[in-house]
Amino acid sequence: MVRTKLNVPAALKNGVFSSDRVLNIPPGFQISLFASVPGARFMAVAPNGDILVSQPGAGQVTLLRPVAGGGVPRSLTFVSGLRTPHDIVFHAIGGITYIYIAEKNQIDRFRYVSGDTVAHDREVVVTGLPDSSLPELRGAYAHEVKNIAVGSDDHLYVSIGSSCNVCTEDTTSNPVRAAIYQYNADGTGGRLFASGLRNAEGVRFLPGTNTLWAAVNNRDQLPYPVQDSSGNYGQLFWGYVDNHPPDLFTAVRDGGNYGWPFCNSNPDQGFDHMPFDPDYDTNRDSHVDCGKMDAPTQGIQAHSAPLGLGFLQGTQFAQPYRDGAVVGLHGSWDRSQKTGYKVAYFPWNTATQLPGAQIDLITGWLDDASQTAWGRPVNAVVDTTGSLLISDDQAGAIYRMTYAPAAVSAASGVAILTPESIGSIYGANLSLQTVGATSPDWPTSLAGATVTVQDTTGTARPAGLAYVSPAQINFEVPEGTAIGNATLTLQNITGTHALGSVLIATTAPSLFTANGDGKGVAAATAVEIVLPTTFESPIPVFTCERAGNCKSVPMQLGVDTPIYVSFYGTGIRGRSSLNDVTVTIGGVAASVVYAGPQRTYPGLDQVNVALPLSLHNAGEVDVVLTVNGQSANTVRIAVE
Repeated sequence: MVRTKLNVPAALKNGVFSSDRVLNIPPGFQISLFASVPGARFMAVAPNGDILVSQPGAGQVTLLRPVAGGGVPRSLTFVSGLRTPHDIVFHAIGGITYIYIAEKNQIDRFRYVSGDTVAHDREVVVTGLPDSSLPELRGAYAHEVKNIAVGSDDHLYVSIGSSCNVCTEDTTSNPVRAAIYQYNADGTGGRLFASGLRNAEGVRFLPGTNTLWAAVNNRDQLPYPVQDSSGNYGQLFWGYVDNHPPDLFTAVRDGGNYGWPFCNSNPDQGFDHMPFDPDYDTNRDSHVDCGKMDAPTQGIQAHSAPLGLGFLQGTQFAQPYRDGAVVGLHGSWDRSQKTGYKVAYFPWNTATQLPGAQIDLITGWLDDASQTAWGRPVNAVVDTTGSLLISDDQAGAIYRMTYAPAAVSAASGVAILTPESIGSIYGANLSLQTVGATSPDWPTSLAGATVTVQDTTGTARPAGLAYVSPAQINFEVPEGTAIGNATLTLQNITGTHALGSVLIATTAPSLFTANGDGKGVAAATAVEIVLPTTFESPIPVFTCERAGNCKSVPMQLGVDTPIYVSFYGTGIRGRSSLNDVTVTIGGVAASVVYAGPQRTYPGLDQVNVALPLSLHNAGEVDVVLTVNGQSANTVRIAVE
């Protein structure tokens, strides 16, 4: 993460932004204040690039229209007079585009024509949703805002939050609260879809599937539920409450029950495959069988308050992050040390269609030392330019994070390089010719182009060039480049061009893939040892079709035919020792035989591993390389 000053246009330098603000973002990104929208919550991007933003407190939805040159967008009232509007979804049915807007007591649908600045042709498709006006609730409804999703099957899904922190009445109400209901697109045919989801504020479908996912706020003030020698049974104390129960990020199935208010996920052994504990307040006698509940896919640190959920697949967001999900963690109010106040990223396993471990994408709204926060992120969406927009209801802001690295790893596309690693520069008019180096001794000039790397000490060194074209230059970071931000300069026949800066680290492991995009099948080689001899027989790891699509070739692993695989990458040779290099294949630790320079081509590194015999018949599996605690991009191989 790079500590980065928030770029604030002069017209927006007021309130919390009258002084400098700093956020922590991944290398290669820039972040700015895009617009001021008081109480901004959920967003939706229109087909023409406009952005709709809900403002529940104001009872309206605002339309932001970007302006040429990237200035402050025009702000227009799209629709007003609503009752706590929250979630917004665009969906096309039969050639008609609709905008669905969730009010606290109903779901509205408007017809939309590209360029509309005012809502029109309103239909109320779902009525009678529970809110604080219900006599039984006596004016108190803890989670009365509604969230929605529309599936590719044209069904509408409505999340109804719980009325309380923990209570059993919500499980017998009509409609059931702490639940998700399914309707036809026109609001007819409503039925209970899933229950036991205390407050699922982020509900979205994984693109290309019919699987609904939810980000769920779990309960607070949970008494210790275990009768053990600690003597804490039934007690409230920070040592337990701080981390229990976890918030959730989970796939939601038709007919599923996810536990609330009777069963709580226990994160003590990790956030994957969490078991349930009976809730002390509602189920201490276990009269509700927690073994019959649906285990959530993954946990999130307790009290993080996950709100907006967005999938990046199918968007124009930065390529290294495009297979993943983002969740706005609004932040805690009931923890001894605050947590959340960030945007979290979950990398996606495209083979299993499941999320990986949570990674911080944007932090800095919370000052850990003073425990004060100047902002609270809610929702993140990708606009039509590929930038990530983040709403913040406390600061009344929409931020815009854009990927604009000077250079990236040639293997993974991530904007971190190391001395002697291979980088790629992308752009336009970088060279008038397309030329590649003709020998492993890369020249510092190709087709009249040179790249200079100036490090933090002020030392400027020419980079060896492997390839130049009008749109791309591949180069090796010069040996001896100091750690820190380095400035890149391109000299070509049109002049001298400042390209910007790139982060130089000691190690930044990344692996090449057969498709060349840092995703999918590993660009690896392998040999099979035929015992009892020491004869090495090369075997294929992947094959590529003429169109360029590559797929893995299953390697036949057996007791009498051990296999050694060589993975190729860059940014690996700066390791401290071989003990600091680990490789897991299909979740199984593999023995690392070598990790260092490939020794033929500049900047190319190699990692040799022995395939564990337990992978026999494992099929296609993920390969995770970690060097000095840093993980490379995940690649895949197949074993049979």
